[in-house]
Amino acid sequence: MIQSISIQNYALINQLEIDFSDGFSVITGETGSGKSILLGALSLVLGQRSEGNVLKDKEKKCVIECTFLVEKYKLQRFFEKHELDYEKETLVRREILPSGKTRAFVNDTPVNLKVLKELGVRLVDIHSQNQNLVLGSFEYQVGIVDTYAKNAAMLAKYQSSFKKYQHLKKELKLQMELAAKEKADLDYFQFQLEQLVEANLIEGEQKEMEEELETLNHAEEIKSGLYQSYGLLSEGESSVIAKLKEARSSISKIQGVYGEADAYFDRLDSVLIELHDLSQEMDRSNESIEFDNARIDFLNQRLDTIYSLQQKHRVDSVEHLIQIREDLKGKVGKIESSDERIEDLKRQLSEQQSKLRKSAESLTNSRSKSIPKIEKTIINQLVLLGISNANFKIQISNSEEFQLLGTDKICFLFSANKNGNPEEVQKVASGGELSRLMLSIKYLISSSTALPTIVFDEIDTGVSGEIADKMGAMMNQMAENIQVISITHLPQIAGKGKYHYKVYKADDEHETFSNIVLLDKQSRIEELAKMLSGSDLTKAALENAKVLLDS
Repeated sequence: MIQSISIQNYALINQLEIDFSDGFSVITGETGSGKSILLGALSLVLGQRSEGNVLKDKEKKCVIECTFLVEKYKLQRFFEKHELDYEKETLVRREILPSGKTRAFVNDTPVNLKVLKELGVRLVDIHSQNQNLVLGSFEYQVGIVDTYAKNAAMLAKYQSSFKKYQHLKKELKLQMELAAKEKADLDYFQFQLEQLVEANLIEGEQKEMEEELETLNHAEEIKSGLYQSYGLLSEGESSVIAKLKEARSSISKIQGVYGEADAYFDRLDSVLIELHDLSQEMDRSNESIEFDNARIDFLNQRLDTIYSLQQKHRVDSVEHLIQIREDLKGKVGKIESSDERIEDLKRQLSEQQSKLRKSAESLTNSRSKSIPKIEKTIINQLVLLGISNANFKIQISNSEEFQLLGTDKICFLFSANKNGNPEEVQKVASGGELSRLMLSIKYLISSSTALPTIVFDEIDTGVSGEIADKMGAMMNQMAENIQVISITHLPQIAGKGKYHYKVYKADDEHETFSNIVLLDKQSRIEELAKMLSGSDLTKAALENAKVLLDS
């Protein structure tokens, strides 16, 4: 429920604060006084986009604040979902900066327009003349039936099931397309895999074989170098080892008389041991190396296979080839098992379709059960509103195709003529008839919706006199369940309001501005008298206004 609105620097408004109460409130004022400005400001705070430059003072920002009483409307989950502080008195603020940028806040927490709009539709339903046009839309008509039938939980369950169904359907199509493409590539993948499997690749083998081949290709040269080195170290009296032994023997003779000799002896002994081991290793290596044509041919063939595979797959190591082999195994395995995956998806889709069909049937049954009651209530209200030959039908048919709102096709049919065949409302109803039909629908669902507030923007267009009086009475009755605010030009409706606000335009020394005031009883009588007879307040007009207000 709207508790208050504060507007600063918007259109013709400098500063305006207005408090609202529950029940039925009416807002009147001359054409051009600023009623639409007030409605525009409310729309902005509910998440509508700002159009054009709305700042009265172009150097200052515009601030619109609205306080809502939300305790009764089960909005805690919404606040938790969007990480907002939940307050029984929730403050929503919209700011428009001179640069044109806008900011929005809920209980002082910044929010984007999407969140603000989601909250707005849960707080206020603004019915403007343009909304009469949506009466012909399929989504709106289904929404009316579902609201009356209280199908919210049932529809949410269906839509959850529909979402899963759509996902499975999309996944099945994707898998079938992928399988068809991959099966065309299967022979190629299998050929590549067979080559890599036959190669029997081993990590690290390329480096080992390249080193071995290098050795074998230079066997004679290597053997000669090792033999000569061994001879210089170990063979003959003039070998390195023989000379070192002589040096060690010479040092041993002075150990008793020279303190440094022990260290020299040990170091020479270590060098001799190391050189002896080194010469023996060279000798063994020389003996182990043999020129082997067969081995060279094997290594060349093996490395040629590896090099060829590397060039084909554009890699430079055996390890990369092994990774490609494993990837190909996965691809081939996936393709060969794709039929199983597709069959499993078909099974899941069939099961989900059965669940979805049951949910859709439940919706259809609930809607079909509610439709006669809706038709009867709407017709009764239309008759009260002066369409004595009103005929209103809701046509429901079923489609095999699943849609977001179920499988039902719903169409509102209307005729205002006696024995006339009802046709689609948007094709046959006049402006005044559409207004009365829409009011009847809003009246119908006002007791079924958790919406706190409804605002009627001149829904009385095209009606007058007794019909306007009955429309006012209907709005007053609606206000027993929700807060109703009506912007009207008709005294018959204005007289029914529990609270009466007047929007007016005034001038001071510098500018023209709009303002709004809550009228007391005497001011209401005068305002109603002006609405009845014009600017001249005659005694008869004042008396008629009193009667209108008292009734």
